[in-house]
Amino acid sequence: MEAILALLIALGAGTGAGALVLRNLYYICQPSEILIFAGSRRTLSNGRKVGYRLVKGGSSVRVPLLERAFRMDLTNLIIDLRVISAYSKGGIPLTVEGVANIKIAGEEPTIHNAIERLLGKSQKEIMQMAKETLEGNLRGVLASLTPEQINEDKSAFARSLLEEAEDDLEKLGLVLDNLQIQNISDDVQYLNSIGRKQRADLLRDARIAEAQAQAESAIRTAANQQTTALKQIETKIEIAKAEADQRIQDALTKRTAVVAEAEGEIAAIVARTQANVAVQTERIKQVEQQLQADVVAPAEAECKRAIAQAKGNASRIIEDGKAQASGTKRLTESWKAAGPNAREIFLFQKLEVLLKTLTSTVPNIDVQNVSVIDTSNGGTATQVASFLEQLRQAAGIDVAGMTRRFAHDPASDTVAISSAPPVTVPSDKVAAVVPLNSLTEDASLTALRSDIQKLLEKLAQSNPTPQQAEQSIEKTIQQYPTLKRRLQKAMDVGGREALKAVFAHPFIQVPASMLEAWVEE
Repeated sequence: MEAILALLIALGAGTGAGALVLRNLYYICQPSEILIFAGSRRTLSNGRKVGYRLVKGGSSVRVPLLERAFRMDLTNLIIDLRVISAYSKGGIPLTVEGVANIKIAGEEPTIHNAIERLLGKSQKEIMQMAKETLEGNLRGVLASLTPEQINEDKSAFARSLLEEAEDDLEKLGLVLDNLQIQNISDDVQYLNSIGRKQRADLLRDARIAEAQAQAESAIRTAANQQTTALKQIETKIEIAKAEADQRIQDALTKRTAVVAEAEGEIAAIVARTQANVAVQTERIKQVEQQLQADVVAPAEAECKRAIAQAKGNASRIIEDGKAQASGTKRLTESWKAAGPNAREIFLFQKLEVLLKTLTSTVPNIDVQNVSVIDTSNGGTATQVASFLEQLRQAAGIDVAGMTRRFAHDPASDTVAISSAPPVTVPSDKVAAVVPLNSLTEDASLTALRSDIQKLLEKLAQSNPTPQQAEQSIEKTIQQYPTLKRRLQKAMDVGGREALKAVFAHPFIQVPASMLEAWVEE
């Protein structure tokens, strides 16, 4: 029981101590005041450091021993202003009475000026400071205005005073809410003199108004006279119009006679013109017949002749095509009749012409490798083998390898050029020589024919007419300079026969002379 009693006593003592602490440390700020807790340092938004913190319209706890709390009242302070014998612009002394409503600024940054300058001062001291500041500003504004300006527009005078005093009051931390000028007077009766002057101005304005009324009356009389004169003039104008209408009617009557006379003359002219139309029509027919004989008939004859000539050329082209197709057909039949050796026979038939053309363009060259085969004691097979070996060593043309490839690939119909280095032998010791550097862009007639055959196969898929095929091949040769140079070098090596071999195709057939002309352009 004693323990419980001791616990309750301790609890009561703690509660009392806590209540006492809260009462002394917990502060509530009214809406019309601010709390300043001095002692703690903080940095303002402009970088300035101060030794206090502010609370407005809320509550906070004071840090014991480290902070001290102050209150500042933000309610309005009413100050009676009276300035006696303040000289205005022009040297007239005036007495001005007014009322100002001020208060301590509650917003940053002006509130910091109020804390630094007004903290700890009573309202009476603050009011006295503000009164002296406003009276000084009032004297400054009076010195810049004349008595007439001050007396005529008191609102403008009050606004000027507000603008003048705003900066000074802001430095003190005060805000001027309102300023009213109640009375303006002077001891030298200057304002009364202004009143008498104004009364004189009123009398003058009255006389001016009377004179203006008399002038307006005279103007109205003159206007009435003008209206009467205008009416008389309008009457005369109407009379003149009636007379003019009469003259117009007379003129219209005369016009009918004149028009009838003119119509008769025009009818005579029309009759003569119509009679002349028949003559002109006959003349037109004569000119048309002359044009028919001189221009149209010769043009029609020339057209018929051109058509006949075109038909003759077309017949010749058709017959040439038929003959070429018939030759190709017979060549195909002969090829099939020859059996598996048809390609070798065809090659040996063309080889003599090709080799003659090659040897005619080859100068003496340096010999790098020489293969010796006894041809004097051998038969025909030995002589052929000797020739083929000489051809392979000298020109790089492997006829035996080419024949083997023909046997395995029936679609091939090309001339193979090996990569053997160029040699120099007398022209009477070899049947043909092909310089390797003559096809530097793609050193193989086989590769060239393969490229051309791909082009022809792609072209054949569109089933073109002979003219379309020729135009497409010509455009391709002219569009690709590298291909054109390869064809020129192939023609330099093998002549027209080389072009025939490269462009040989069962469906796309182009005359060799045309190919040669395209390549040489």
